[in-house]
Amino acid sequence: MGLGALALILIFLNVYTDALDPVRSRLASLATPFYWIADTPRSILEWGQETVRTREQLEEENELMKAELLIHKRKLQQMASLSAENVRLRQLLNSADMVRDRVLVAELIGVSPDPLTHRVIINKGRKHGVYLGQPLLDAQGLMGQVVEVNDFASQVLLITDTTHALPVQINRNGVRAVAEGTGDLYQLKLRHLANTVDIEEGDLLVSSGLGQRFPVGYPVATVTSVIHDPGQPFARVEALPEAQLNRSRHVLLVFSGEGGRVTADSLKDPIDDNSAADKSSQSQADDGRRSSATGE
Repeated sequence: MGLGALALILIFLNVYTDALDPVRSRLASLATPFYWIADTPRSILEWGQETVRTREQLEEENELMKAELLIHKRKLQQMASLSAENVRLRQLLNSADMVRDRVLVAELIGVSPDPLTHRVIINKGRKHGVYLGQPLLDAQGLMGQVVEVNDFASQVLLITDTTHALPVQINRNGVRAVAEGTGDLYQLKLRHLANTVDIEEGDLLVSSGLGQRFPVGYPVATVTSVIHDPGQPFARVEALPEAQLNRSRHVLLVFSGEGGRVTADSLKDPIDDNSAADKSSQSQADDGRRSSATGE
């Protein structure tokens, strides 16, 4: 009975008075360490689970970030490639604006595996109006001429091939010469040029139009070396091609007035002789090139 009465008194004092607040505060302070001790196993378990889970998450996030980094690097490489291609196309379009003849944009799709032959393959052929002997150039200068035509692709012989010769003239004074390929993508030679000819390093060589294959005035090469040997009848002249023969991807096929007429009348592909209908189609295409060249 006494303990029950004491309990009722303490409850009454706690609810209706502040007399037991200091005692309750002191008892709570004394009980706090026991709460910590009792809660320690649970805290250790939660800390361990959180630590392990965080490490796994970090490793997973690290792998994801590595994958995303590779993806972004690939996209960055594509963007760099697209940006460079955009610059080249702009240069090519500017070059096309300067060309007086009708042109067709083409793309290189292959290179001859023979190291002794400088030939490339483009993605335009007979179906696009390409013809034998058609000049090819990039944004910087003359590259070569078409030597083989298929329906949807063509082979181009570069000006640096050892079997190729190109009539040129010095842009500064109009002196004519012949630039021959050396088998080196970075070198042309001018054969049979007299020692007394006025030619200097840095002179720009342009197509002269002789032979009616290449139109007049296209940049061909820049003279890099002129050697006059008194004991030799001819000077040794070397030149660097203006065209980026080992880098250009997009190129221009020129429908030249003179070149188109000569090629259409004098050069025929044996594949066209299979039927009269094919001959008629080729004749109409040739007439279209002639009329286009005459109009321009």
